Order: sequence, then structure tokens, then C-alpha cells
Amino acid sequence: MGTGLILIIILALILIAIIAMYNGLIKLKNRVDEAWSDIDVQLKRRYDLIPNLVSTVKGYAAHEKEVFEKVTEARTRAMGAGTAADKAQAENTLSNTLKSLFAVAEAYPDLKANQNFLELQRELTDTEDKIQAARRFYNGNVRDFNTKIQVFPNNIFAGMLNFTKRDFFEAGEGEKEAVKVEF
Repeated sequence: MGTGLILIIILALILIAIIAMYNGLIKLKNRVDEAWSDIDVQLKRRYDLIPNLVSTVKGYAAHEKEVFEKVTEARTRAMGAGTAADKAQAENTLSNTLKSLFAVAEAYPDLKANQNFLELQRELTDTEDKIQAARRFYNGNVRDFNTKIQVFPNNIFAGMLNFTKRDFFEAGEGEKEAVKVEF
């Protein structure tokens, strides 16, 4: 009777450990998904601001068609990107095209004084700050999740349940500094 009870206790402890590992993995996976959603919300806000910004600049610099096309194309690519790596690359391209749009705006003093343009500029700056914070939050959660699925004995259990490593949302080499939107 004593050996049977010890065996039941050992099996119960193993079951509790497996449940705790599984729940820990699910908790971290959900935090990564939530963090990705936060990035998506801020990127959508950014995407919504861009057409208004382009329209405002167009009113003053209609002959800069190539810049407007590049911004629109980069926005479309960024909106359609799927994986974190693809999304990061598309976002970096979009940031670069936005820099060229603001460079065009430099040449138009009336535009720089336009209240609508100034408000869009302020909102875009605020959105860029929020995107940066959301990226940091996401990357922190990805770090924790990846660590959890790579340490023993979680790595065995995570492999059996198809938990896979997540990619970080990284800025490209040209994107290590913020988009400059001040005039």
C-alpha cells in the first residue's frame, strides 16, 4: 500500500509539472500574440494617417508625383506583409519613403505653416513613438517566449506540442533612428 501511494504521488507531481509547463507556454504565447496585436493597432493608425498626409502635401507640391507613388506603394506593401520579418522590412521601407515625403515638404514654406499638415505631422510623430514602444514590448515577450521553449525540460514538451520560435520585430540598418518630421 505504501509503494502504491508513493507511485500515485510521483505521477501526480509529474502531471502537475506538465500542466504548469503547458500553462506557462500558453501564457507566454498569448502575451506574444497580444504584443503583435499592439503593433498592428499602431501600424493601422499610421496607415490611416499616410493618405491624409499625402493629400495635404499634394495640394502644395502636385508635381512631386513620384514621391507620392512611392509612399503609396510602400504603404500598400506594408499593409499586406504577413510575417514579423516581412512586416519589419516593409515598415522600414515605408519609413524611408516617408522621410522623402517630408524632405519634399521642406521646399514648401506654405505647407510647413499649414495647420492640417502640422497636426498630421504631430500625430505621425506620436504614432512613431507608440510603434517603437509596441516593438519593444513585442520583442521582450518574444525573448521570454523563445527562452521558455528553448530551456530544458520545456524544450522537449514545447517541441512535442509544436511551439516554435518567434521572430523579433527588428528595425533595419537605416531605421535605427526615428522618422524626422520637424520643420
